[in-house]
Amino acid sequence: MKTVIDMLHGAAQRYPQRSYTAKKVDSGWKGWTFADTDRESDLIAAAVLSLGFKKENTTAILAEGRPEWITGEFGILKAAGISVPLSIKLTPEEVAFRVNHSESSGFFISSNTIAKLVSAWPSIDHPPVIFYLDDADENFEKAAAELKLSRGTGIFTWQDLLELGEKELAAAPDAVRALEQSIGEQDVVNICYTSGTTGNPKGIMLTHLNYYTNAEDAIALFDLKDASFSTLIILPLDHSFAHTVGTYASLLRGITLNFVDARGGSMNIIRNIPGNLVETNPTYLMTVPSLSGNFMKKIVSGVAKKGGLINSIFTAGVNAGIKLNGDGFHKPSLGVRLRYTPAHKLASTLVFPKIREIFGSQIQYCVGGGALLEVRQQNFFAAIGVPVFQGYGLTEAAPIICSNTPMRHKFGSSGVIAPSIECKIMKSDTEEAAVGERGEIVIKGLNVMKGYFKNEKASKEVLRDGWLWTGDLGYIDADRFLVVTGRAKALLIAPDGEKYSPEEVEEAIINHSQAVSQLMVYNDHKAFTTALVTLDTETVRAWKDGMSGSIDEQVDELMRRIEEDLYRFKEKDPKLVPLQWVPSSFEIIQKEFSEKDKLINSTMKLVRHKVIETYQDRIDAMYEEKDFYNSRNREAVKELFYS
Repeated sequence: MKTVIDMLHGAAQRYPQRSYTAKKVDSGWKGWTFADTDRESDLIAAAVLSLGFKKENTTAILAEGRPEWITGEFGILKAAGISVPLSIKLTPEEVAFRVNHSESSGFFISSNTIAKLVSAWPSIDHPPVIFYLDDADENFEKAAAELKLSRGTGIFTWQDLLELGEKELAAAPDAVRALEQSIGEQDVVNICYTSGTTGNPKGIMLTHLNYYTNAEDAIALFDLKDASFSTLIILPLDHSFAHTVGTYASLLRGITLNFVDARGGSMNIIRNIPGNLVETNPTYLMTVPSLSGNFMKKIVSGVAKKGGLINSIFTAGVNAGIKLNGDGFHKPSLGVRLRYTPAHKLASTLVFPKIREIFGSQIQYCVGGGALLEVRQQNFFAAIGVPVFQGYGLTEAAPIICSNTPMRHKFGSSGVIAPSIECKIMKSDTEEAAVGERGEIVIKGLNVMKGYFKNEKASKEVLRDGWLWTGDLGYIDADRFLVVTGRAKALLIAPDGEKYSPEEVEEAIINHSQAVSQLMVYNDHKAFTTALVTLDTETVRAWKDGMSGSIDEQVDELMRRIEEDLYRFKEKDPKLVPLQWVPSSFEIIQKEFSEKDKLINSTMKLVRHKVIETYQDRIDAMYEEKDFYNSRNREAVKELFYS
């Protein structure tokens, strides 16, 4: 049977004494073998079954990555239940929505996140049983008192669950294994919520077969043959990439998962990464562009501080490595190799080995997921000998669709399609694109989700005749690499892969502004959000007509009023748009977006990727100069109202 439970049983048999998960405790690093996890998850399953949990009951998980997260989820799955992984970044309101929508009967929570559950509690329709992933501590006692729950009934510590499970299995040793016989490949493992629009996310239903298939694809793509690999889990386990490649794919090759030390809260996670890397000495890492980007900046600045000869050797070595690697697929000419090999070899001997030590002594590569990795990072890390391979996927695909690998990679692409997946590029609903032509990425495979939970309409929109229409744009190049070029729906995407609906931000601004005619909010893996805006000329002209002074003075005053108007929505409700997605700058476009220019479609909706292509230079300029009062905007105002 192709279930993740069978994958765990198989790993426990093949690698019984090898550590599956590990975390740092006061005495050092503590590990749990594959056999430990298999047995302890039996105890968790027996415990929740004794509390009345039934097949397909859902249980939310809101906690930092840790061994108990994995063991707890497997316990729920062995009890024929469904887990609902939640991001620790969610607001209490967002937590409550997901708990209510998923109808969660249980809730795994940690010392770091229980306060958020307490805040969400009044908004939860049917309060779930709380499973605390730590021992009883001050946070536990405080939460239990605030929620008026008694330990051993409405709220349990991790040790409570293990002891209850021991008692239940002693009385009925075969209870959990017997129930497992009822679990099929098409049963749902997780309901994973999109971040999409606040208050209305979609719950992605992923099955045992989805994960089994995608885990095998991950192993095949990277040609992992032995059980010598280990990693430090930096990404949260609700992140679909970390969930599949971490939790499930590791079962196939006995990969050890060490978790970043999260004691003391989420801020400590970032601070502990450098030390934990050296301590755990990983073979590979899963990362996102924001993390690898920070590594790159710190490496460059750290070497620069050393100055002189070392910095010169480093800089020349990186530049030489970039030349020698080319695009990673096509080899450079003999002339290029002769010219740049000496500089790269010198840096590889004197400087790069010391730099690589920040990742430990065994690091082979990193894999980037969740967001697009800029080519600049790919070139840099390949040059110093710790390549970061870009992959591509989405949660609806469990999530891996393709990836660059050590064996086959091309910088700037998203890699080669996973073995089990069919992929085509569609120019329209019926016309398939030729090689090199851009269109929507459409896939078929056993990794494709079952559908959206309680949302048949949305399921039918993206699942058509067995094909998943991803909403992403791209093309397949002549070397059979998939190149992702943007999103058809153009979701806002932060550097860490978090997504948000641009329509929600646009609606908030337009609904409270007098000066806006059209608006397109933009963030494609950037540190802040920006926007292109066309103005309601009648409104702004009326403002202008009431002004006095020189033209420059009037332009200054007019721009001040426009800027104030653009942010008026914040006066109505400062929380209407999360700060991350509030535009930090606007670029005034003189010409209306029109159907004639193909920037508006027949239903009068923005064709976002066309607007981006048309005004890419203006978008780029905002990220170089985050100032609304720039010369471009001043000239736009002058042209519109004073020419």
